Amino acid sequence: MAMTGVLRPGHAQVRVLNLEEGIHFYRNVLGLVETGRDDQGRVYFKCWDERDHSCYIIREADTAGIDFFGFKVLDKATLEKLDADLQAYGLTTTRIPAGEMLETGERVRFELPSGHLIELYAEKTCVGNGISEVNPAPWNAQREHGIAPIQLDHCLLYGPNIAEVQKIFTEVLGFYLVERVLSPDGDSDMGIWLSCSHKVHDIAFVEYPEKGKLHHCSFLLESWEQVLRAGDIMSMNEVNVDIGPTRHGVTRGCTIYAWDPSGNRFETFMGGYHPYPDYEPLSWTYDNFAQGLDYPQRKLHETFMTVVT
Repeated sequence: MAMTGVLRPGHAQVRVLNLEEGIHFYRNVLGLVETGRDDQGRVYFKCWDERDHSCYIIREADTAGIDFFGFKVLDKATLEKLDADLQAYGLTTTRIPAGEMLETGERVRFELPSGHLIELYAEKTCVGNGISEVNPAPWNAQREHGIAPIQLDHCLLYGPNIAEVQKIFTEVLGFYLVERVLSPDGDSDMGIWLSCSHKVHDIAFVEYPEKGKLHHCSFLLESWEQVLRAGDIMSMNEVNVDIGPTRHGVTRGCTIYAWDPSGNRFETFMGGYHPYPDYEPLSWTYDNFAQGLDYPQRKLHETFMTVVT
């Protein structure tokens, strides 16, 4: 599909309970590349194959969880249009000046009915991936450091009013519904998977009574072998694993879910199919969601449904 409007997930800012412990985990175990620190005490990371300055920012706080999730848009004109469209829809937007985050241009922030803060931005400094732009190698030495995902892929957020959230993403931001899980009575959606690209999802939501909760941020790997290698590295470092290695029915992705030292869940993910906006959404009935979650075991893992930050 043509890459216009909202391009892709750009960054997540996540709270950790101990900054130094978080830095060690994300730099040495997950294998992200540290790209900066600011006077607010935030530490910036990117995945090795990403070009922009940062995709994952951590800060120390008393509670774990997510501060905001951001999407990069095509250009400044697109940012202005989407800001106006959000306001016309009835949402309040806030302009955050360029430079408030390191190497990042002006951002437009708004709050979803689910209680989550979403940002849009058009500019972030390109720092490259350490590979020449002429006759490039397929990877560099950073790929062998820790788990070393290639990019921030998506996030799953828990909160109320996801039917209204879906309208904002589809009617204002240009996303489309790829898959959904029906509620037990079949009259509404319990979970929705949304895409602004031809990825199987760029963001997802599950209906939950508390606002603003993080289920996980997901990091993309290149192969099933790399997912299994991630599991080895997690075990070597005594990381608490939630689910996997396994395969989802929903999205067809292959996965391991685990927790960082502060209790924020993250995912190492690969696979999935390639949808397009003209595809009909796929639906999973609630009584078969166990297979949608863990296709081989057909198990509805209790922690997946209840543990969030």
